[in-house]
Amino acid sequence: MIRSMTGFGTADGRVGSARVTVEVRTVNHRFFSPSLKLPHALSRWEGEVREAPRTRIARGHVSLVARLEREGGGADERPLPTIDEARFGSYVAQLRALGERHGLADTLDIATVLRMPELVTTVPAPEAEGTVEELLAVVERAAAALHATREEEGRRLAGVLLARLDVVEGALARIAERAPTRLIEQRDRLRAAVRELADGVALDEQRIAQEIAVLADRLDVSEELDRFRLHVAAFRAALRDGAAEQVGKRLGFLLQEMLREANTTGSKANDAAILHEVVVVKEELERIREQVENVE
Repeated sequence: MIRSMTGFGTADGRVGSARVTVEVRTVNHRFFSPSLKLPHALSRWEGEVREAPRTRIARGHVSLVARLEREGGGADERPLPTIDEARFGSYVAQLRALGERHGLADTLDIATVLRMPELVTTVPAPEAEGTVEELLAVVERAAAALHATREEEGRRLAGVLLARLDVVEGALARIAERAPTRLIEQRDRLRAAVRELADGVALDEQRIAQEIAVLADRLDVSEELDRFRLHVAAFRAALRDGAAEQVGKRLGFLLQEMLREANTTGSKANDAAILHEVVVVKEELERIREQVENVE
């Protein structure tokens, strides 16, 4: 069945001597759009991690967050600033000497000194031990858990979409049942109107028959209904064979075609009962569209 673009998965494992926890979330998006947040110690493997979910995710905005905990309970160590105390003392002495020499007020504070050049340096945090294969194994398990939730949500979505399609097909059946009666009523109405306008004048029955044929052709919706049924059948098939990549795009295209046939049927209806059913169809198609936007 189809898969949803909404899901969540998590997994943890060891990378070297550290424990890494990976969380992956996805929401709907037209394309594969990854967003990563890795601890500094794992950042050198960002490229490999960014591509790893592609094996299971065709479309969707992917948010991947990894957390690292070292042995002893320490979290990931970010680069920390270090102050060169010897240089700091030298700056203080020079600034005070200049102040005394030039008769300046002694307003020296720590913020002033810290703005001096080459005083604060950053010591890089140690990189994680282990291998990229160990990290990718954790990412793969998180992606597998995500995939399972997307499939479960996909099954729920498929049930909702099939129920909506049943409503659409019911409305189409009522339109098909009403259409022949509507043509007969329009034919009789046209004949009565012509006779009333003729007011006893002899009529050309052949010309009237031609006009009735033109009217019937203009009001006939059988072709629209046939195409609509084909689109519905294709939609059901796509739901059934939804493991195909990016089936959501196909469903969206079929919805556009169904809406086009519904609009044409409504414009040709000239009948209150059929127009009511067309409104029902378009309402259901809009509800289906909202759900299809979340199908991978």
